[in-house]
Amino acid sequence: MTATHDGPAPSAAKPTDELPADRLAIRIGGEAEAIRALTSTLAEGSLPDVFVAGGQLVHLSRVSGQADPSAPPTVTAEPLTAPALAFLLAHHTYCYRLKKEPDTTDNAGNTTPGKLTKVEASPTKSALAAVLSQRYWPGVRPLTGIVGSPVLRPDGTLLHIEGYDPPTGLYYAPTVRMPPIPTTPTAEEVTGARQFLLGQLLRDFPFVAEADRANHIGLLLAPILRPYLRCLIPFGLISATTQSSGKTLLAEVIGYLYGHKTLVWRKGDDAELEKAITSALHSSAPIMLWDNIKEGTEVASPVLAQLLTGPEWSARMLGSSGAGFTATNDRAWLATGNNLRLGGDMATRTVLIRLDPNDPHPDQRDQSAFGIPHLDTWLKDPANRVEVLRHLLILVLDWIAAGAPRSGHTMRQFSGWAQATGGLLAHHGIDGFLDNLADLREADDEDAEWGAFLTRWWELNNDNPMSATRLRQQAEIDNDNGRPVDRWNGAFLTDDSGRVPSAKSLGRVLTGHIGRWHGGYVLRSAHDRHANARVFWVEQAEAEGTGPQQDEAAAPAPAELW
Repeated sequence: MTATHDGPAPSAAKPTDELPADRLAIRIGGEAEAIRALTSTLAEGSLPDVFVAGGQLVHLSRVSGQADPSAPPTVTAEPLTAPALAFLLAHHTYCYRLKKEPDTTDNAGNTTPGKLTKVEASPTKSALAAVLSQRYWPGVRPLTGIVGSPVLRPDGTLLHIEGYDPPTGLYYAPTVRMPPIPTTPTAEEVTGARQFLLGQLLRDFPFVAEADRANHIGLLLAPILRPYLRCLIPFGLISATTQSSGKTLLAEVIGYLYGHKTLVWRKGDDAELEKAITSALHSSAPIMLWDNIKEGTEVASPVLAQLLTGPEWSARMLGSSGAGFTATNDRAWLATGNNLRLGGDMATRTVLIRLDPNDPHPDQRDQSAFGIPHLDTWLKDPANRVEVLRHLLILVLDWIAAGAPRSGHTMRQFSGWAQATGGLLAHHGIDGFLDNLADLREADDEDAEWGAFLTRWWELNNDNPMSATRLRQQAEIDNDNGRPVDRWNGAFLTDDSGRVPSAKSLGRVLTGHIGRWHGGYVLRSAHDRHANARVFWVEQAEAEGTGPQQDEAAAPAPAELW
């Protein structure tokens, strides 16, 4: 007998010889019998909307009370807890124990054994917890994620039918009702989609160059393409020269289409950033947005860099000694702000979108004359979001129908995304994708600082090996007839407080940059066995290019060190 998704509410427990016809009967008996019976029931997939993700059972919950009463209910995947399992069992099964009625004796002294009757019962909390401790559920459908808009399957077909999709393990819970999308769009439909995107939706954003517009379109398409590509997506940085440039609205174009969660950026606090990321990944929102980061902030964090290049995110749960949280990193991460800078390893993990209105009063622009007047309000209408999505899907499906050509872009771990997106945009005649990588390097404050430091090091010392102590001594200000002289011209490294680091700290910092090119210079190192200390020197790139990027073991050391 199969459990149904709905049925009459269970009445108070009472003895009965018959089982309800509309619910799956489960005899639970004692504790051990209950654990075996419930494990079997779950393993057979007998409960509705129960899936497995990462070895843990999850249940799809529909959340009512959203702001738009006409929109479909929000669907979330929640870990299946003991109370939640008890709720599902009460509504979709009939759990019972056998109860023996008292024996009866007639007037002649004959004893009739009491009948065994079935009494509805709930499993104990400990039995439910024991069942949920199981991590292997081969008969339960795997859930890889929930999507609120149509996406492309790995085979190039469109997932657009509401419900669970066995080929991908995705559950499609539309946030807006989509009309049918043609598998092979006509030329008129493709031309109309491109014209809408470039001539209306994005027409009035003050992009600095074609690359900025193309990069934004690439991120706009990323949630549709991600299941098809099964690859990582780079960080999206929307940086404007001034307020009221449209940076938040540009991010919300993506956020409104797919759903987003706004996060709080705490500069320099990686522990808090880790907590924020872990909390965000408990949400089903596909777009994560740090909006309006403080002007001039350097976006640099090893935690964020690790997140962007890993397919999974793991973190220790707060208040626990060993239990952890692991989630698939299947989101797009964006940030907006004015004149934002990059540091650490972020430059090679970021797609840059720049806005410059070149206007002293950009907030006074007449929005009624825009391609889509008052776009911020327009996007809140579900019918308008359907229109945007439909045009994007037409461009994607036309590219698929053409054989999904790729471009030659390379971008670290994001090359799969870059090549597919570059090919899609080129197919539709949208130029400039990733052409602003040089500008991205200029936004990398750390690279610029190290480039100036190594350049001056070479000018002062050529390729002569030096210990960190000797190099630190060079940073001292000289005195020339009472005038202070900085032989480094302000290019020596400083810490977050603007002070020159100690020799010990300097040595650690230098060690972290061995073999890394900054501009035309690279830092090398070796162990000086005579002084029993590590020494460093700078090499200059060959005139034709950047020079070979050797690692420490491959770098030749000056002869006097051996």
